[in-house]
Amino acid sequence: MKPEKRWTLKPASEQITNKLVDELKISPVICRLLAVRGITDYDSAKTFFRPNLNQLHDPFLMKDMLKAVKRISDAIEWHERIIVYGDYDVDGTTAVSVVYSFLKDYYKGEISFYIPHRYREGYGVSKAGIDFAHNNGYTLMITLDCGIKSAELIAYAQSFGIDVIVCDHHLPDANLPVAHAILNPKQPGCKYPYKELSGCGIGFKLVCALAKHWNLSADITYQYLDLVATSIAADIVPMDGENRVLAYFGTKKINENPSLAIQTLKDLAGITKPLSITDLVFVIGPRVNAAGRMDDARKAVDFFIETDPSKIDALAGALHSDNDDRKEVDKSTTEEALAILQAEDKIIGRSSTVLYREHWHKGVVGIVASRLIDHFYRPTIILTFANGKATGSARSVSGFNIYEALHECRDLLESYGGHFYAAGMTMLPERVEDFIIRFEEVVRKKIPPELLIPEIEIDAEMPLSSIKPPFYNIIKQFEPLGPNNLRPVFLTKRVYDYQGNSRLVKEQHIKFIIHQHNGFVIDGIGFNLADKFPIVANGAFDMVYTIDENEYNGTTKLQVKVLDVRTAV
Repeated sequence: MKPEKRWTLKPASEQITNKLVDELKISPVICRLLAVRGITDYDSAKTFFRPNLNQLHDPFLMKDMLKAVKRISDAIEWHERIIVYGDYDVDGTTAVSVVYSFLKDYYKGEISFYIPHRYREGYGVSKAGIDFAHNNGYTLMITLDCGIKSAELIAYAQSFGIDVIVCDHHLPDANLPVAHAILNPKQPGCKYPYKELSGCGIGFKLVCALAKHWNLSADITYQYLDLVATSIAADIVPMDGENRVLAYFGTKKINENPSLAIQTLKDLAGITKPLSITDLVFVIGPRVNAAGRMDDARKAVDFFIETDPSKIDALAGALHSDNDDRKEVDKSTTEEALAILQAEDKIIGRSSTVLYREHWHKGVVGIVASRLIDHFYRPTIILTFANGKATGSARSVSGFNIYEALHECRDLLESYGGHFYAAGMTMLPERVEDFIIRFEEVVRKKIPPELLIPEIEIDAEMPLSSIKPPFYNIIKQFEPLGPNNLRPVFLTKRVYDYQGNSRLVKEQHIKFIIHQHNGFVIDGIGFNLADKFPIVANGAFDMVYTIDENEYNGTTKLQVKVLDVRTAV
């Protein structure tokens, strides 16, 4: 049997919950879910349940926005060459597509885009990219989803007379680049109210500011919301504030009036139902990301900015093929990494996992790190060899800041960057062994033992009988879901297998038919819970679960998706 997971009931103010019950006249359980999400009164609940584009902030509240807009306007007036530069992932390629497409519509001069090659140039602003701009006479560079940590390279660009506007959402270092303008709500002195925009979100705000400055209708900018929503989903930024509004209207556009590019990807993936943020994460995002992982991410931008249907079909087919290749490499690398871990007892006892094999494909190391955490729950780094260096990706467990852990190993690294839960790094191959030892020491010293046990965070406890269509209809309005607004997880205690009807499916999963003392019966599914079946079959048990709909033979009914079970006390 697998190790027990931690069940943690999220804290919520009883006073705020009761206040919401009085003001909203809805279920106390729903009100607790709202309180957990920081919603405290009728007005904030209305904002949550009824997103509106009027809730978006004025882009000129962002520090340096006016400087950026004036510099771009001057470049257009003076017929300068403009280059839009972005990272090779979904966030970067969608950001470049938005800004490039918008400028291309309003500037008939020379404008181009540049995406660094993942393997030849690596993450962020590259010397090769700046040399390309210089050699081709570009005098204004707009960086998207990168640049905030590239002070030396931006100084290099300016030595050629290239002005740089940095649009980035990553946490700045103490020393900011000396750029013409920096658009980043996280920089010191920026009073922009919302700090957690995606890289594409920053690009979208720049486009909004340009439209406002040029007296264009705001509706012109809304055509890009499907790409903004795709970036929000793929980059796993918080799903609150402006991100929630942008994601809500972006998915609405995808489902009601999608761009030809997004519709083509939906068709290729065989998607006929309305897409959710989850679908963007697992269906659209991987196909866009696969271009940079397996080949050249330029084709992702080419795909989004193309207007010829036949060319879009060809590019979509290439992205789809890249994704199929990625899945094959991902699967074989994960299997090899798991075999290494299972064969070495000393690795199993560690607080961290760091594996290095020169032949692994750089494009899948981040994915493989995430998959290993599903099996061995601890901060994980997967390294491979590229361009003469060991390079890789880090993924963390809930509550542990892996970026800070890398910072403590910085003397062993050539470069590093990232977020709380995900990061990338390069180092000299001869330093890998020292890094493995140091990283383990840092993690062991810093991580509380409980963080090495998988946690299920529970929003509310309730009886099974609460699971009725009106209740679920309100739960559906919590979408779009994501960090800070995850799918609600419920706890129900003392439930029973209904007349022995629960059973194993494919020897891995449990098909539940369960009831509680009041006779309410509901179906459910528990994936990869087969080892817990004796608990289900032998009396009362507690369970944690989410609620969804199951469609079968034209009939739709509510079911529970069981995450874990325990013997009831």
